[in-house]
This record gives sequence, C-alpha cells and structure tokens, in this order.
Amino acid sequence: MQTQQNDDEPIQDATIVEETPAELLGNLESSIKEHIASVDKSKTELKKLKEMLSDMFANDSTYQLHDKAVKDATKIRTKTKSELLKQPAAADLNAKVKELSSEIKDFQNALSDYLREYQRLSGSNEIEGDDGEVREIVYVAKLVKRSSHFK
Repeated sequence: MQTQQNDDEPIQDATIVEETPAELLGNLESSIKEHIASVDKSKTELKKLKEMLSDMFANDSTYQLHDKAVKDATKIRTKTKSELLKQPAAADLNAKVKELSSEIKDFQNALSDYLREYQRLSGSNEIEGDDGEVREIVYVAKLVKRSSHFK
C-alpha cells in the first residue's frame, strides 16, 4: 500500500515482519523469563518493605498494647468457639459444612476436567447452562518451581 504525500513523493510501504514459530516461541520464552525475574525482584522488595513496616509496628508502644488486647480477645473467642463446637448440634453442622465443602471442591475439579474435554471436542470456549446463561471457559496458568512441587 502506497500513500502519496503532496501527490509527488511516494511513502515507502511498511514492512510486516512475520516471525517463524521458533522465533515466536523464543520471544515468548524470553518474555516469560523477564516476567519471572520481575516477579521475583518485586517479591524481594515486598518482603523488605513488609519487614520495615513490621519493625515500625513492633517499636510503637500503643500498637503493641492494642495488639496484646486483640490476641487476648482472640484466645477467648477461640476457646468459646471450641466449647460451642462440642455441642452435638454445632458439631453436626460443622461436620456437614466440611463435607459439603469437600464435595464442592470435588465437583469443581470434575467440572474443570469436563470443560477441558468439552473445549477440546467442540472447539468452543463457551457453554450455555440450563439457566440460559452463556459462560466462557477460562483457564488459569501459574508456575510452580519443580524442585518444591515434585519432591
């Protein structure tokens, strides 16, 4: 595509450079590595800042007094909760809550597997529920250090 400037001087075409799959993968890998380094650097900086803030709190007598009051109140609340959970009705409800929470987690894991297979077979990133609501299938990727994850 050429455009004219003042109808006398042609402007050069913009050259579109297409990357080969290997170049694209290399660039993507480079970007990933840069972001890993940025995340690690930011985490280190965040740790330093949190330590500085913690030191400020540790050196403030009013904060220390209030912190002790909160800890004492928390101990009392925890003991009261523990006593209430010893009652049969509360213990039964607590067991049902834990059981239902576990079932929900299992359902969500199975749903994730079904959605992955549905997307693979249908080629679609959307699915309509019985309620008529169209939902998008979304995946979240994260990095886990192999040394700590696979030991």
